[in-house]
Amino acid sequence: MRVVLVEDNEMLASAVGSAFRDLGYALDWLADGREADAFLATEGADVAIIDINLPGMSGFDLIAELRRRKDPTPILVLTARGDTRDRVTGLDAGADDYLVKPFEMSELCARVRALARRRPELKPTEEVIGRATYSRSARRLHGPEGAIDLPRRELALFEHLLDHRGRIVSKDEIGDALYGIGTPVDLNAVELLVSRLRRKLKLTGVVISTARGLGYMLDTRDPA
Repeated sequence: MRVVLVEDNEMLASAVGSAFRDLGYALDWLADGREADAFLATEGADVAIIDINLPGMSGFDLIAELRRRKDPTPILVLTARGDTRDRVTGLDAGADDYLVKPFEMSELCARVRALARRRPELKPTEEVIGRATYSRSARRLHGPEGAIDLPRRELALFEHLLDHRGRIVSKDEIGDALYGIGTPVDLNAVELLVSRLRRKLKLTGVVISTARGLGYMLDTRDPA
C-alpha cells in the first residue's frame, strides 16, 4: 500500500514514516500543500493523510481540489484542530476521516487500513490464487501446507504483485511501492526479495515470472 503524508512537521512525519514502513507500506512525505496537489495529480496514492495548516495551500483547499477533479483517493485529516467546526469543514470538503493530534500510532495505522479497504478497485478481503489463500485484512498467506511466513518487505512485494496480477511490473515500480517514490533503492535488493518470495510460493501454484529487462509478473500455473 502506498500512503502519501502531507505534513509540515518533520519530526512527526519521520515518526509516521517509520511506523508505516515497519508495516511494509511505502510512504511519500510532502510538506507543502501545493506540491502535494501536484504530486497526487501525477502519482496518486492508496490513502492520503493531510494536515490542515500547510504552507502553499491549506489542507482544506487541497482536499477540495482533489475532490473537484474527482480524485477518489481516501483522505484522512490529521491535525491539532479538533473543533467541531473544523471537523465539519474537513469532512464537507471531501475527507473520509478525521483524527486529532496527539494520537496513538496504532489508531492511525488502523484508520488508514480501514480507508484502504473502502477503495472500490481493491480485491476482495480474502482472495484465492492458485493453491494459496490471501487474507488482506489479516495480511496472511496460507498455502497447501499451512501459513507461509512472509517478512514485511516480502509481504508488501506479494501484495503489490497480486494487485497487478497478469501484468509486468518493473523493478523501479516495485521500489517505489515498497520504499516510496524518490527513495534510492538498490535494484539488487528487489531481485533478492523476488527470489526469496519465489521460493516460499513454490508449492502454491503461484509463480513470479521474469520479463528480462522489463520486470516481473505474478500469475498461476496448473498443478503438475
